[in-house]
Amino acid sequence: MTKPVYPLAAAILLWLLPLHQACANTEDTAADVLRVALPAAAWGMTQYLDDTEGSKQFYYSFAATVATTLALKTAIHKNRPDGSDNDAFPSGHTSMAFQGAAFLQRRYGWQYGAPAYALASYVGYSRVNNDHHDSRDVLAGALIGIAASYYFAEPFYGVQVTPTAGLNGVGLQLSATW
Repeated sequence: MTKPVYPLAAAILLWLLPLHQACANTEDTAADVLRVALPAAAWGMTQYLDDTEGSKQFYYSFAATVATTLALKTAIHKNRPDGSDNDAFPSGHTSMAFQGAAFLQRRYGWQYGAPAYALASYVGYSRVNNDHHDSRDVLAGALIGIAASYYFAEPFYGVQVTPTAGLNGVGLQLSATW
């Protein structure tokens, strides 16, 4: 069975790729690659597992991350530490990387999330180390990506506990998948 290809997702991921490699160093290049590779890995996992619901959750969390990041960059004109422009807040590289990492962890577990978080953390480190951002820019980007994935993604395997509320009271719903 062939896996479907989603042109919109492919177009968005290609848009995120650097159009040129005029990066100052290999650390910048690694961050450029990882900001795309981590969300691509998360999306790829949904395709590999034929996880239709996970694909939808990925699209929502990815779109929310992109929209929030771009809206804040447009509204808040914070200068970068290197003085190159005024789009420092929040870090887009970091928001994308952490969206992918958080989605992998939330949907598929820590065995995928831990290495992804390590790579996303490297992206944040490199953005500060190369004077593209300060730690607040990177922290805000990470929080945006994580929050979007936690809001939209649900665990694929295991037990889920969901709070419920109705006219007659409140409770917890317990569901399991295997």
